[in-house]
Amino acid sequence: MTTDTHTDAPDTPPLAPLHCMLRAEPGPPRLAALPTGTPVWVLTRHADVRQALAHPDLGRAALYAPDAPPITLTPNILDDPSSMLNSDGPDHQAIRRTVQRAFTPRAIERWRPWVDGVVRELVDDLAGSGSPAEVIGALTKPLPVRVISRLMELEGLDVERISWWSDHALSTTAYTAEEVGAALREFGAFGYQLVQARRKNPGEDLVSSLVQAADQTGGVTEEQLTSLTIGLVIAGHETTMTSFGNALVYLLDPQHDAAWRRIGTDLSAATAATEQLLRTVPLGDRTSGPGALRRATADLEIGGVTIPAGAVVAADMITANADPEVYPPGPLDLFAPLGTPSLTFGAGPHHCLGAWLARMELELGLHHLARVLPGLRLAAPVEEIEWRTGLVTRSPQRLEVAW
Repeated sequence: MTTDTHTDAPDTPPLAPLHCMLRAEPGPPRLAALPTGTPVWVLTRHADVRQALAHPDLGRAALYAPDAPPITLTPNILDDPSSMLNSDGPDHQAIRRTVQRAFTPRAIERWRPWVDGVVRELVDDLAGSGSPAEVIGALTKPLPVRVISRLMELEGLDVERISWWSDHALSTTAYTAEEVGAALREFGAFGYQLVQARRKNPGEDLVSSLVQAADQTGGVTEEQLTSLTIGLVIAGHETTMTSFGNALVYLLDPQHDAAWRRIGTDLSAATAATEQLLRTVPLGDRTSGPGALRRATADLEIGGVTIPAGAVVAADMITANADPEVYPPGPLDLFAPLGTPSLTFGAGPHHCLGAWLARMELELGLHHLARVLPGLRLAAPVEEIEWRTGLVTRSPQRLEVAW
């Protein structure tokens, strides 16, 4: 088995539009290296990635054990050992139980009328401002911030402050370790004060319910509760903002005019397109790493290859989401049913809690924007888009549109 020392597709332009990004070829597990030099087994086939994400002997906590090799050059919020993300087994379930009831499909569906109203208001404001307009600042960023702020009763919190915290929290190379550390300490202080305030004066919001559940069930430390709270602030808006902006880059290409109009006239078409876009348009790229990392706590076999205990594994969900053994190759049919669930939100015990909320915001955002502005188009060539780089996710910094 040869060692591949870089993990991105070799001829992928580093700043290419994300929807044009070349993927690796799915194949057996292969040995590569992280930017730190640590060996990593990269999984690219859908079946292998799904198996790894659900395997009890592949965990996140082991990545931060005393004997763990270095996995990142500049740690960010994803490297917090106290977070729900980096716990496994009973510890993970204890933390997850404090929040998962608020994010079931049924619970999220109760928010649909309110989310629909927020989307309509923002889209009408955008249309009323006249053409041309900048759609990131007017719609894709404020929509998820307003939704998570309402869920957590954070109305009045500065959108730019949330973005500043989020960019530092998810930085890979955009900021120094000192800058990331300072931002996370400030963000953590905000989260701690919020937890204390809701414990003293509980309300009907998500933070109050988290505090009450944690206090009643026990087993969740104050540090974990704070980490969970600030993690929800970021996760509650980052995925939707990134997906929405990237989807618009794809959909506003002139070749998709008919699809754009269909999304505006048929909500079910917007729902189907959302699933296909989440599968095919990546949230990020592989410049910061080859996939979602896990570490083996015992010898195991994946894809016909033995992964030794202690080895680091990377689940390349971007490539797995295009595995021709699972999804039809060739031109994308935006409105085809997704026969096999994508791995965009992960799988297994760490499956993203906010997946249904992100789906709802994206499908409603696309539907109402296409309904009100069926002639929407990019106001400048796609090659001129300025991208957010050096972060875990990548999407347009600004996106000028016209109609």
